[in-house]
Amino acid sequence: QVQLVESGGGLVQAGGSLRLSCAASGRTFSSYPMAWFRQAPGTEREFVSAISWNGAAIYYADSVKGRFTISRDNGENTMYLQMNSLKPEDTAVYYCAATGGVFSTVPVTARSYDYWGQGTQVTVSS
Repeated sequence: QVQLVESGGGLVQAGGSLRLSCAASGRTFSSYPMAWFRQAPGTEREFVSAISWNGAAIYYADSVKGRFTISRDNGENTMYLQMNSLKPEDTAVYYCAATGGVFSTVPVTARSYDYWGQGTQVTVSS
């Protein structure tokens, strides 16, 4: 059974930092892209960042570019999201996602990802 488990969320003041982790089990995703998405109340799930299997290709939403850093450790089957200079508008449930599909580029749409974690809440106070 494939599981993605996020951790590291919490409450932080604006300007602070958090580091999210996504641990995969049940299969290895070391050869496949992975991504982070987020969803605030009353909004659709939105793309945050994605990374290729070897970390050579990385994409960020404009809203987080320069503040967030995605990385992965294939030996540990784990992906990370370092979030700095957090803003109240970053408040959301953050989800990690993985795919077992083959893509010519790293996908940035939710429908391209087959496996999802349960989400971790990030709340940024002003």
